[in-house]
Amino acid sequence: MLTSVFGPYAQDDEYGSRKLNPMELYHNQVTRTQGPFSLRMFHRSWGIMMIQANILAPCTVLDFPVRERFIQELKDHEYDVIGITAITPNILKVKHMCALIREHQPQARIIIGGHIANIPDLIERVEADHVVRGDGVRWFRQYLGEDVGRPLNHPAVLSGLGARSAGFTLKPKPGDTAATLIPSVGCPIGCNFCSTSAMFGGKGRFINFYQDGDELFRIMEQLEQRLQVNSFFVMDENFLFHRKRALRLLELIEAHGKAWSLYVFASANILRSYSIEQLVRLGISWVWMGIEGKDSQYKKLSGIDTFELVRELQSHGIRVLGSTIIGLENHSPKNLPDAIEHAAKHDTDFHQFMLYTPIPGTALHRELTDKGVMKDENEIDPADIHGQLTFNYNHANIPAGTEGDWLLRAFNREYERNGPSIIRIARTTLAGWKRYGHHPDTRIAQRFRQDGSNLATTMPPVIRAAIKHFRQQPEIQQKLRAILRDIHKCFGWRSRLAALASPIVGKKIRDEAKRLATGWTYEPPTFYERNEYRMDTPSIPLCEYAEPACIAAHA
Repeated sequence: MLTSVFGPYAQDDEYGSRKLNPMELYHNQVTRTQGPFSLRMFHRSWGIMMIQANILAPCTVLDFPVRERFIQELKDHEYDVIGITAITPNILKVKHMCALIREHQPQARIIIGGHIANIPDLIERVEADHVVRGDGVRWFRQYLGEDVGRPLNHPAVLSGLGARSAGFTLKPKPGDTAATLIPSVGCPIGCNFCSTSAMFGGKGRFINFYQDGDELFRIMEQLEQRLQVNSFFVMDENFLFHRKRALRLLELIEAHGKAWSLYVFASANILRSYSIEQLVRLGISWVWMGIEGKDSQYKKLSGIDTFELVRELQSHGIRVLGSTIIGLENHSPKNLPDAIEHAAKHDTDFHQFMLYTPIPGTALHRELTDKGVMKDENEIDPADIHGQLTFNYNHANIPAGTEGDWLLRAFNREYERNGPSIIRIARTTLAGWKRYGHHPDTRIAQRFRQDGSNLATTMPPVIRAAIKHFRQQPEIQQKLRAILRDIHKCFGWRSRLAALASPIVGKKIRDEAKRLATGWTYEPPTFYERNEYRMDTPSIPLCEYAEPACIAAHA
């Protein structure tokens, strides 16, 4: 069995759950202070799904269990091996889960993986049998005596679930949600704070699951058919870095007339190595890009005007999620207001803020350990070192205990200056629709029409309700009115008719704000799946996956 750590997650408890660290990427780190407009959604534990789809042994995945459900599984089914994936703040949960396994299934071998594996003495701390750092598929195949070089299947899973905003839980139709696509792991850029890069070998190293564009295209075609999607969330730390693969994929996308949208992570220098025409043709419609901070010294930003880059991308309908670090070496109470304003002025569609945090295994952790500024473990609770509350070291300039307040100021300032992210997304999507919706290349035109399919219907009532919601903030109202006017200009009576539903949306927004004020939290459902080699309980749903070309051809 492979499992994630147990929930509930968005609460403060003795097992290390924290209300500030919910199982939500966006509400945790991006739209944290956007209240009823915050984008809420969950993402599956893709690592254990990838392992399950690529081993020949019977395997069950238990994703997002509560503690009682995990215990019940241990009582009901006997396992030879139990694997747990986790991040470093979850060490108390992992230790407790190991104790539960020893109690109920003492014969089972316990294997720990995920970012938590970067903790040097983890195996002793949690009393596990093995700790896996790096490629879990290869490790399990070797452990089980399988062919480690066998081509990889790819889980067929949508990128997000339970999406919610403005008081509505979305009910996506086929094609509304992107498929998850994992071409590579690790990042060759190797930023000093990056746990993912460290886990897969550090600077200059990475692992390609699919070496070329042909392999990747074959997987994407299958995901398109199985999941009925036309977009892909590309979970690859720097997808465009692999230029030859990306450009071959472009050739195949064009040859087969695929109007696909790709949501990618990319560093600024890599984005600048492509022409805007190439990005548009490739289907890049959303970019997560590190801005890091004013005057930051990262080479990936050297010589690049990030303001100009963001504006150019947005003007072509490419939505941007910028990422800024609070607490860089040069940050102090004197210059942090300027650093925050620098981030907010980018007016990206989304903006992530995180504390500068040395995670075990990273170059930053080694550097600060050598300097002797890391805090002793009796000074901190590992469950609080999630990047949204406190430092695990003594910062040279920022007084201890104030870093969380600075982070909150960053979120608040970015929101009060730029307004709700879900509406900024509409602004950028509209720019793309206007520019390319009638493009002579019908494939490109189709993609932008797909991306903007909700502009005339869903967004007008949301924007009109938001205008009323921000009645005390005239600058935000002015921006929202401009976006709504632009939509009406493009879509006429359709959008004006849709806007009449704004009172209903407004009530939903008010109800959501009240719900949040009472302390309401959002938790993911539990998933329970088996691969085809587990045959003793056919009632358990089968996992689905796409096959590499050579295996599919052989079959």
